[in-house]
Amino acid sequence: MSLYELERAGDVQELIGYLRRSDNADIRARAAEMLGGFEDHDDRDDIVNALVDVAVTDDSDAVTAAAVDALGTLDGDAIEQLIAENAGVDFESDGADWVKAKAFVRALRSDLPELRMAAASGLGQLEYSDAVGQLVDRFGDPDPRVRARAARACGLIADPRATDALEGLLTDDAVGVRREAAEALGAIGNRQALGALLPLYEDDNERVRRIAVGAFGNFDNDRPVEYLVESLTDESTVVRRIAVFSLVELLANVPTEKSHEIRETVVETLSETDDPNVVVPLVEILAESQQHAQRRNTAWLLGRVTEEAARERVVDALVDALHAEDTMTTQFAATSLAELGGEVVEDRLLDIVDDPGAGSDARAQAVFTLGKVGGERSRQRLDALLDETDDEQVRKRAFSALSKLGGRR
Repeated sequence: MSLYELERAGDVQELIGYLRRSDNADIRARAAEMLGGFEDHDDRDDIVNALVDVAVTDDSDAVTAAAVDALGTLDGDAIEQLIAENAGVDFESDGADWVKAKAFVRALRSDLPELRMAAASGLGQLEYSDAVGQLVDRFGDPDPRVRARAARACGLIADPRATDALEGLLTDDAVGVRREAAEALGAIGNRQALGALLPLYEDDNERVRRIAVGAFGNFDNDRPVEYLVESLTDESTVVRRIAVFSLVELLANVPTEKSHEIRETVVETLSETDDPNVVVPLVEILAESQQHAQRRNTAWLLGRVTEEAARERVVDALVDALHAEDTMTTQFAATSLAELGGEVVEDRLLDIVDDPGAGSDARAQAVFTLGKVGGERSRQRLDALLDETDDEQVRKRAFSALSKLGGRR
């Protein structure tokens, strides 16, 4: 059987046989690569043991590299077992993190770049902050894969001491290195780290821009607003969507005294575009976010940036938000529905008024909003509601709304 057929059949023992005994280095490397895809196989221990043996003893750099990569895809303790074998350490008898970390640090100096990559990954998984200095040293590694993996590890550790060095990687020639450095700075998230990301909103690589723009929502000030506004016109649909998410997140993070000014800036900018990739993520945030501040700001924005083409979808989302547990979210949703107005809004609000399963708060908000957007039909329904309801909150809102619609007749 061919290697491909063995892989399809899940015959890992035969693949291990080719890995250990084939005279052809290309076949051994291909077998190692295939074995890395059997993470959940019953013979996983045999796979790991074989890959570790080959990674340490094979005389082909290509086979060694394939074995190390395969161990990395197997997750769990596979890489630890390789590092332990390479360092001559028994992790089973002494599995303390500092013992493992010491072995990983030693492997960072290996001649084999794949082993240096594995060591960096292991240190990141351990979140071993004492290794930040050694990881930063690898930022000068000749292999960009090692630089990228070291940057990723620093992001997992999230130690601010790596900030300066990570900032230096943002101009690396390798896209993958810039991307991992940006991710790491976003994970560290202090002012210096976030500030370093600002210029990346116009990086040549879309994935780097996505990472940077996504991190802008972590600011607690208005510094990234102009960059996010610029990103709303990015050539990438994904970047534009992420910019919207970040704007909403930013509004939730900035101090209250600054939020109004920033909201007005955002509204002015969003109102100038009819790109559905602006409204759609706002609707998603309102429907799915678990953070009250994000939902409030989103509900407020939707009433001020929605174009006619998206009106019905937005109205549905805002009406659903009237049922939210957070009172301020329901109030902002009601305010935005009043801003949108029109027959569709009136129809949906009357549906809530007539829905026996709707909660008291939702019905009260619907009645309140009808006082701003309703016509004669709403006036008649609210007039009848005063005689039908025993809900004091709804009754009080109905009186107020009726007064705005011309009163009882």
